[in-house]
Amino acid sequence: MTEPPLPDLPFLPYGRQSVEEEDIAAVTAVLRGDWLTQGPTVAAFERALAARVGAAEAVACANATAALRLAYSALGIGPGDAVVVPSNTFLATASAARHAGAEVAFADVDPDSGLMGVAEAEAAIARARQAGWRVRALAPVHYAGQTAPMAGLAALARAEGLALVEDAAHAIGAVDLSGIRDEGGGERPVGAGWPEVEAGSLTVFSFHPVKTIAAGEGGAVTGNDPALMARVRRLCNHGMMRVPEAGQGFADPDAALDAEGNANPWYYEMAEPGFNHRLSDIHAALVLSQLGRLDRFVGRRARLMALYAGRLAPLAPLVRPPAPVPWCRPAWHLCTARIDFEAAGRPRAAVMAGLRALGVGTQVHYIPVHRQPYWRRRYGDLALPGAMSHYAHTLSLPLFPAMADGDVDRVAAALERVLS
Repeated sequence: MTEPPLPDLPFLPYGRQSVEEEDIAAVTAVLRGDWLTQGPTVAAFERALAARVGAAEAVACANATAALRLAYSALGIGPGDAVVVPSNTFLATASAARHAGAEVAFADVDPDSGLMGVAEAEAAIARARQAGWRVRALAPVHYAGQTAPMAGLAALARAEGLALVEDAAHAIGAVDLSGIRDEGGGERPVGAGWPEVEAGSLTVFSFHPVKTIAAGEGGAVTGNDPALMARVRRLCNHGMMRVPEAGQGFADPDAALDAEGNANPWYYEMAEPGFNHRLSDIHAALVLSQLGRLDRFVGRRARLMALYAGRLAPLAPLVRPPAPVPWCRPAWHLCTARIDFEAAGRPRAAVMAGLRALGVGTQVHYIPVHRQPYWRRRYGDLALPGAMSHYAHTLSLPLFPAMADGDVDRVAAALERVLS
């Protein structure tokens, strides 16, 4: 017997930006103004972002990949060094380290949450040192909007003399609770950093359209160390400075300073090679406007995830919603359902195709990075069973603020229909 078709409804992608009239007005105001780039809107966004996440400073940049490159480079990571990166992440967390000249020590993850914990980081450090690498940094990834267990990872970084580069592309608005049981510990917004890590602590964000707030394309680095953040800012703009830095020498000694000892208005100097990773004022206007609605976006995503938890419960054990971790208050970016495709007798590709035919878009986050051809040629076939298990059973379902409550019922009904 053929089942009746579902009603003709708009297609639900796995993620979508939420642009409102105030966002359009903010961008239009920049287009009608004097500055399209390197203007006051970028600076205003940087101040607002730093205040929102509790960091001393923020540097806006072109995207999160650029932010990772700036973070690794500012920390002085280069050839002969290694960075610990969980294999369950987007390509950029690892490739940005490689662009800096470093090796990547891939870490396993918890198969349910997809997050790297302390034990997985310790195992990766041990493998890296056995290979003769000088481990310089941990790069925990806050996956799907939940944080890695940062109190433990920060303690590990401090004990081992490592820097921390938090990849928070998925997690703006999330709050780390892992230190709340420690004496004097408490809630810590993602991006506030870990000043107790002497080797350096930086956080990177993404403002890609499917993230919680959007710039179109955009990213940022936050931190608390003035010297480290000054280097991030300098590297973001060609390594160039307008004000001469003591001890660096002058590009033009006769023209660097005026009679009062101030930098001449045309003067600039380059202390080291940098990048052109700047964010435009157009993009900054959009994301600054959206930052004002961050709490609303986070709350709406939490509401949708609660609905998913209830609506997917009858589909257990074939389908399970994402496993909440106890050490954070998430800012959900992805609804990464765990599906037993083998028990259902349907390969993942067939399930995705069936859902798409019913108007439901899905995605897979992620193919473990250590399985990518480049890394396999470089390091061989690594055994990271947690990452492989997470990958084998994960499917990202639609999650974005403009979804109606009834859209969750629609997704669950489509999933039930396809799996049965």
